[in-house]
Amino acid sequence: MKELSTLHLPEDVRYTKDHEWAKKTGEKVKIGIDDYAQDQLGDIVFVELPKLGASYKQGQQCGTLESVKAVSEMNMPVGGEVTAVNPDLEAAPDLLNKDSYGKGWMFEVKTSDSADYDRLMDKKIYFEFLKGLK
Repeated sequence: MKELSTLHLPEDVRYTKDHEWAKKTGEKVKIGIDDYAQDQLGDIVFVELPKLGASYKQGQQCGTLESVKAVSEMNMPVGGEVTAVNPDLEAAPDLLNKDSYGKGWMFEVKTSDSADYDRLMDKKIYFEFLKGLK
C-alpha cells in the first residue's frame, strides 16, 4: 500500500468518499476511480460499467470492480445520463491500475444537476478525508 503522501491526486478533478473521481468539461463529467482506490483494491481483473444511456442519481450504485482481493461497488459521483463508456476496460481492466486518470477513465455522464459536482471534494479536502481513514 502506498503512503498517502505518494498518492497521485490531480488538482483538476473532484473526489467522493467512495474514492471515485470526476472531471467536468462543459455539461459532461468524466468519471473513474482514484489512485487510493486502485491501490487499495490491488490488481483489477474485471469491470462492470453502467449501460450507455442509463440514468442514475448521485450516490446510486452503477457498476462493480473486481480485483484479486475483493469485489467493490462503483457509485455515481454525479447524477445524470451515461453518454460514453470506456471500451478499452473490458479487454484491459488493469488500465485502472496503470492509468486511472487517463486511459483508465470509466464513463462519462451528462449531469442532471451541476450542483452535484460542486458538492464533491477538491484535492485538499479529499486528502484530509484520507488522513482520517488511517
